[in-house]
Amino acid sequence: MQTEKQCKKNEQKQHIGGFSMKNLLNKQLKNEKGLTLIELLAVIVILAIVAAIAIPSIGNIISNSKSKAILSDASQIISSTKTALADGACASETECTGKELKEFVEDAKDTLTDGDSVVKTGNSYEISYEKFEDLNENDKFKTIKTAKKATDKELVAAMGKK
Repeated sequence: MQTEKQCKKNEQKQHIGGFSMKNLLNKQLKNEKGLTLIELLAVIVILAIVAAIAIPSIGNIISNSKSKAILSDASQIISSTKTALADGACASETECTGKELKEFVEDAKDTLTDGDSVVKTGNSYEISYEKFEDLNENDKFKTIKTAKKATDKELVAAMGKK
């Protein structure tokens, strides 16, 4: 066992620049800082601002994608109508109903109803399509949504193609 004198000598040896090791370590531990409450709140506010900007943008992108998918389906139905008319599968030479087009349209169960139809007038085709009511309220789609019908040229313009 060490005597009291030996303990004091060991303690004096541990002094560095007037500080003991224990005091030096305690001082360094006190100087270490984590995030303050204000810094944490600032990060949360910045994340909230980014989310407030991003969420509506993502919602619009999804909505426009769904609308363009409906327009694309309608365009495919018009293409299928051309084939059906050429094959003589429609009762009329200028009009095909949804029922007559079902064998010409891929995934017809999901896209066509019996109330849908395509009418050929000259070089243009006009589709009456119930799914047009699911288009979003975007200005590009508003007239098509309201009328629930569109020509092949209107579809191309609404999809943003030239």
